[in-house]
Amino acid sequence: MNISPYLDYTLLESTSTEREIIDLCNKARENNCFSICVNGSYVSLAKQFLQDTEIKVTTVVGFPMGCATTKSKIYEAKQAILDGAEEIGMVVNLGYVKSKNYVSVLKDISDVKMAIGNIPLKVIIEISELNKNEIVKISEICIDAKADFIETSTGFSKSGATLTAIKIIKKTIKDAAQIKASGDILDYESAVKYLEVGADRLGITPAFKGLNKNSRQQRNSKIYKQYLESAAKKSESINSDTTKEANAYSKF
Repeated sequence: MNISPYLDYTLLESTSTEREIIDLCNKARENNCFSICVNGSYVSLAKQFLQDTEIKVTTVVGFPMGCATTKSKIYEAKQAILDGAEEIGMVVNLGYVKSKNYVSVLKDISDVKMAIGNIPLKVIIEISELNKNEIVKISEICIDAKADFIETSTGFSKSGATLTAIKIIKKTIKDAAQIKASGDILDYESAVKYLEVGADRLGITPAFKGLNKNSRQQRNSKIYKQYLESAAKKSESINSDTTKEANAYSKF
């Protein structure tokens, strides 16, 4: 079975370097993955490296805790889309879930979804922190909020996806949304099992065993140079605006 069309090749470590993001893009290109998922600061870099492919660029907001305000999640999402993100993954507010404040959970998700329109929204529910009833409840809320995907895990909590959780989510939502299994999917055999029980997409990391190990990774120096020049221009613009504001305040 060719699993590449189901893969979100992911690198979200806080220490991830530009070199590692470039390598991620090259590996995704060589294996024709569906998308790559990176932190917001690397969206524009990834977009430039993948601009001549059909591989999508995904990023995360409110990550990894989920307890940021809805306004900040919306801001992150909109900025990421401007930078080239084609899918958004937002982390649910687990504090609201544990408080049974389901109205706020619904509003948090639906407000982000309305803000990004037709851009697919994945809601990361962090199953390792939830019991079965909570998984069912948040899955139902995601459907009401018009989320496009329910995603199992951030990869930064106690554990990742489980086959049991996928079955629970699938039974709850049926075909009303798609399911992404992420976290602790480490090899080809595990990946196939998740697809068989109902997952539509799989989040994997460079630790995954099953992609082409002998693939040749190349650095596109021209695109990288363009990225650095673009970043420098943005920095100059910000510094210019800051100087203008400082001069304005100095008059008072």
